[in-house]
Amino acid sequence: MGETVSNKQVILKDSVTGIAKESDFEVTTSTICLKLPESSGKGVLVKNLCLSCDPYMRILMTKTDLYFPIDFYTPASVIFGYGVAKVLESGDPNLKEGDLVWGVTGWEEYSVIEDPQKLFKIHHSDVPLSYYTGILGMAGMTAYFGFYDVCCPKKGEYVFISAASGAVGQLVGQFAKLLGCYVVGAAGTQQKIDLLKNKLGFDEAFNYKQESDLNAALKRYFPKGIDIYFENVGGKMLDAVLGNMRAHGRIAACGMISQYNLEKPEGVHNLLNIILQRLRVQGFEVFDYYHRYSEFLDAVLPLIRAQRLTYVEDIADGLDAGPAALVGLFSGRNVGKQVVAVAAES
Repeated sequence: MGETVSNKQVILKDSVTGIAKESDFEVTTSTICLKLPESSGKGVLVKNLCLSCDPYMRILMTKTDLYFPIDFYTPASVIFGYGVAKVLESGDPNLKEGDLVWGVTGWEEYSVIEDPQKLFKIHHSDVPLSYYTGILGMAGMTAYFGFYDVCCPKKGEYVFISAASGAVGQLVGQFAKLLGCYVVGAAGTQQKIDLLKNKLGFDEAFNYKQESDLNAALKRYFPKGIDIYFENVGGKMLDAVLGNMRAHGRIAACGMISQYNLEKPEGVHNLLNIILQRLRVQGFEVFDYYHRYSEFLDAVLPLIRAQRLTYVEDIADGLDAGPAALVGLFSGRNVGKQVVAVAAES
């Protein structure tokens, strides 16, 4: 018999309509036996160390007809997302006690993960473990493959990134600069604009909340037009970008955070420009690239170690701070990658 301990958890009370609020969640405490149940088969018992707050999680709060490659949240149950954890007991021959992993886990102190095939074993611990919720995890792979594979960039091209100071956008901008592109980002506060220009190396950045005319703003920063748009926002920003793309431009549709809390999504009016400018607009999911994780690590780890990539994190302390950190994504409260620290490694 294993030791029975308390297990703090974040519960979604009910399906969410409209803007997600802290009150949609409840932080409760149950108990868990630190022993794999016999029914778990090849599952693993883990201690969660840090959790990732990501915009896609808003989609999971409301059951819709949309296809999504992760299950939707069940009301009155523990929510889940990407995180870093330490294996306490394993029924999987590829994982052993003490191993560090990243992948989808519960928003709780301890979790039983029934399908460890979806976990990535962490072999490089010379970087902060929280990086595996971001730059070395799902967000990093999204930025890397979205930029290089979907956007097909060339040196000297004009690149625009919305939500540019977020987990993905900050990396796309740096990849583009490493390639020799001209890079502009949009964000929602002066602090984030300063971060983009002074720490992350963007050529220019602007506060979209202070622009009464997004079309005019884009013409100001891209008088010759945009070759590549890395789309994280949707809505009015996408509409303005479509009117400022150069011929044969590429748009990588990564996310549309401005739409996730809306009951009726906004329309886009400049779609004719896709034809007139011969644009390629491609949506993508990071799951399609997981089989190339080792390739990604080989490319990005040396850049981190050589300090050629900077990664900004916003870390909330403890599961009690989890709901506020998660819903804060949709008002731009976070600066950089939002992480919830659950426990220190021990």
